[in-house]
Amino acid sequence: MNLKTSNSIKYWAEEDRPREKMVRLGRHNLTNAELLAILLKTGTQENSALDIAKQVMRSYDENLTNLGKVQLDELTTFRGIGQTKAITILAAIELGRRRQQSEASKNTLINKSQSCYDLLGPQLADLPHEEFWIILLNRANRVLTKECVSRGGISGTLVDAKIIFRRALASSASGVVLMHNHPSGNPKPSEMDIRLTRRLSQAGKLLDIKVWDHLIIAGEGYTSFMDEGLMTF
Repeated sequence: MNLKTSNSIKYWAEEDRPREKMVRLGRHNLTNAELLAILLKTGTQENSALDIAKQVMRSYDENLTNLGKVQLDELTTFRGIGQTKAITILAAIELGRRRQQSEASKNTLINKSQSCYDLLGPQLADLPHEEFWIILLNRANRVLTKECVSRGGISGTLVDAKIIFRRALASSASGVVLMHNHPSGNPKPSEMDIRLTRRLSQAGKLLDIKVWDHLIIAGEGYTSFMDEGLMTF
């Protein structure tokens, strides 16, 4: 048996092959590396798809949150992962993210910061750049819509109060929640974040639109201005 044959998954015992294992035991009984190997389909002459999948998982500390932030060019640095396989992995990651978002849909009641995080947090947490979003609420604090109002770079994004309140008025919103991410991984509000929140809160009062909270998303956590007692403008 040559090296290529010995490393090919098709020559493994059936109980060790990821696809067959899924059929036999169900998807919940596969490791993260085994699920990733199914997406990869094939390996190289030196390494099986499962070997490559294990290398990828080790590179991201066996952490799916870290893997969720991966970019196309990062994945293609692994031997055995070309653009097609990298795109397949990114598509699977995006489907998982969208499934998470779809569970927190329109008409959701927003009565605590966790409700806001569930709506947008997972989407913002993995971004390599800053985005500023608004959640518009009706008088019963149920979601009317959510919208990105600004995209920026790694260190910040510009936010226009006119755009935010134009969207709020167009939706007949009674309240708004502000959300943006910190790609640095630190959810602590900056002085600029605090000044911006104060300015938007004061502008909202003039229009009878309540700014309820401002969430800063970073990594697997967030900071809520409301929870921290910072919404006293």
